[in-house]
Amino acid sequence: MGQPLSDIKILDLSLIMAGPYCTLILGDLGAEVIKIERPDIGEGARGVPPYFFEGESAYFIAMNRNKRSMTLDLKTKKGKEIFYELAKKSDVVIDNFRPGVVKKLGVDFDVLNRINPKIICCSISGYGQTGPFNDRPAFDLIIQAKGGVMSYTGKPGQMPVRMGAPMGDLTGGLFASQGILAALYQRERTGRGQKIDISLLDCQISLLTYRAQYYFVGNDIAQPMGSGHTSLHPIRAFKTRTFDIVIDCNTENIFRELCDAIGKPEMADDPRFNSRENRLANKEELYDILEGEFFKKTGEEWLELLDKRIPIGPINTVDKALSDPQVLSRNMVAEVEYGNDAKLKILGNPIKMSEIDQEVFKAPPKLGEDTEDVLKRFLRYSPHEIEELRSQKII
Repeated sequence: MGQPLSDIKILDLSLIMAGPYCTLILGDLGAEVIKIERPDIGEGARGVPPYFFEGESAYFIAMNRNKRSMTLDLKTKKGKEIFYELAKKSDVVIDNFRPGVVKKLGVDFDVLNRINPKIICCSISGYGQTGPFNDRPAFDLIIQAKGGVMSYTGKPGQMPVRMGAPMGDLTGGLFASQGILAALYQRERTGRGQKIDISLLDCQISLLTYRAQYYFVGNDIAQPMGSGHTSLHPIRAFKTRTFDIVIDCNTENIFRELCDAIGKPEMADDPRFNSRENRLANKEELYDILEGEFFKKTGEEWLELLDKRIPIGPINTVDKALSDPQVLSRNMVAEVEYGNDAKLKILGNPIKMSEIDQEVFKAPPKLGEDTEDVLKRFLRYSPHEIEELRSQKII
């Protein structure tokens, strides 16, 4: 079987991370993603330091596999006409500009919908297309801070920190991909496209989940908990003699297994610890005991002893995570041909589907490398017409 989105064509106007992460997901699922870039320098991520492979930014590489690159100046009349021609033959247009930019360029949903009533337009922005702050600039850190999650990320009593992964941007890409897939499904029934409005702040608010509900119900304002949990115990990181580990033993059966494994089976029936409520009320005493026990052995010893008995894991650095046998067994580290016969390692696709016979990965495109092919194959432009466009710096 082919990939599930193999007949879907996407025009990708997005930049840097939120939008490109969305189209990376869709490209992995087989969509033909045509990245529309400025003819002079392309999108900004191409120049992000400090690491480059075969002249291309590692940052750009991370977000842009399984895509094609077409250069096109949308500020010219002819460039806009070409974009409209492509939109007639496409399914989705995605951008992550500030509100108003696509309208100014003349490629907003109202315009494109008249050209192609089936078109789906997805815009990702910091605050969405409506509301009192919709025209404000916003990057990942600002969104994490305003969205509330950052306020309880970090160690107790210390200044909050941003999440290590840029979740302000990445959740926007994740929710946008879901919205696009839902719109494609709905179009199968209605025959109509639609506009999708993704706010990075909305996405962060969605991540509040039970912490928001704790506030609504109990007026409980979340505070930094380190690696712990506000309600359930024991859940936390612990030091061993060699490296740090984490455990999650909050259910009664698993907590009893933990007590037995550390040589203290009586703890499971101790009235201080014999229920979730009692462990919550006496969590300081519980953690004092566990801290002492875990520091008696090495991390290797604890993993050997507990790995098949309770949820436990090492706090892997990135290099260790990328060489974990479980990760490798799931093809989450792949390799593609790149440049002058070079081999490039990239991340794999986390979406595994029984109808996909073989995962396909194409190296991120060089700037404009697919321009001629798109113009010839999609729009039947002749070599002379293409050369004329190039001489006018439209492509």
